[in-house]
Amino acid sequence: MLSYESPKKGENTLSKSMHAEPSVVVIGGGASGLMAAVTAARKGAKVTLLEHNDRLGKKLLATGNGRCNMTNIHQNPRAYRGSHPEFAELALSHFSVGDTIRFFSQLGIYTKNKNGWIYPASLQASSVLEVLEMEARYLKVKCKTRENVTAVLPAEDGYLVVTDGWSYPCSKVILACGSSASGIEGADGSGYSLAEKLGLRLIPPLPALVPLRCRAKSSAYRKLFSRWSGVRVEGRVVLRVKGENFLSETGELQLTDYGVSGIPVFQLSRYAVRLLQEGQTPELLLDFFPDFSKKQLESFLRKRQEDCPYKTLKESLTGLFPRKLIEVLMDGSPDLEELVSRIKEYLLLPTGAASLEQAQVCSGGVDTSQLHPESMEAKEYPGLYICGELADVDGACGGYNLQWAWTSGALAGRAAAEGLRKEST
Repeated sequence: MLSYESPKKGENTLSKSMHAEPSVVVIGGGASGLMAAVTAARKGAKVTLLEHNDRLGKKLLATGNGRCNMTNIHQNPRAYRGSHPEFAELALSHFSVGDTIRFFSQLGIYTKNKNGWIYPASLQASSVLEVLEMEARYLKVKCKTRENVTAVLPAEDGYLVVTDGWSYPCSKVILACGSSASGIEGADGSGYSLAEKLGLRLIPPLPALVPLRCRAKSSAYRKLFSRWSGVRVEGRVVLRVKGENFLSETGELQLTDYGVSGIPVFQLSRYAVRLLQEGQTPELLLDFFPDFSKKQLESFLRKRQEDCPYKTLKESLTGLFPRKLIEVLMDGSPDLEELVSRIKEYLLLPTGAASLEQAQVCSGGVDTSQLHPESMEAKEYPGLYICGELADVDGACGGYNLQWAWTSGALAGRAAAEGLRKEST
């Protein structure tokens, strides 16, 4: 483990006007911060990493349900979202999935490919954190925990990073503070405040990769949530806006007492939440039998009744759907045509997201039009870099958010160190 240092109580802070030490301060000890610190130190920079939790990488330990889905071989540009989605694609051209796998392979992580989703062979996120910590220790990165950064101030020859008990003059600052998503201690969104105080423009942060709270449009369905709670079923969810299909995802749907969850819902949740924030009224259509069209499903159900004429329409659904879902689908004893409509297009109206504690990431953050994609440096603040979730880039499920952390952290660390070298010559 790394040895951590905390500032001594009662020590005076340094003057804003003092000359900055030729060094890099990284604020945030998560995935992107650790990558930035290691990359900068590898290139010869003197690096101090500040983390306000009592240890590094708490959120990293929880990724992939503790197994750490490190990245994904299938790098579809649509897997990265934001107000300027092309920004992530440009950044990834400078540090790719191949670069990520090589980086961790050199640190000792042997990876496993599960249909394109890349995991450490140990299937333990702790392995990924440990090799990063070991590399940081070898490179003499000074890691300080329980450090609450209150301001980043432009200062003579660089910046002054102010904490509750100390100040750090430096030449370069990398903001890698993460977002307010997840229930992990310390996920408080403090980086947004630091960025705003510097004058950077923010896209309002909102939950993403999150379950959706819904209501039923029809009064006949209004008691359904308590009745179907706990059901897991393969299906498709379609996000519809102004009567037009906007996005669809297929996979295991989780029906809850407040709405819907599951990876397909996570994938489109960021769009539903932002549409609601804009005052629009998106709709969700749940398709509980996506293999068949409506016409095919009607013929299929009719054939089941013909094969077993002693069964009621409700009884003919046994073996197709979980019992609790059958009860909801058959509420009010619909005829065959109405039943098919319910199975194929069960209409819900999203009202918002579940809590931030249930969200895996946030959408929004520092507007990337203010950043250089090859370095993550702020255009108006030379020597200031933004990486990870703090930037307005969020990924789909499947390792894309961690890939963004590795890419943006590596680019910020590399650029900061190279900037120091240029200034010293």
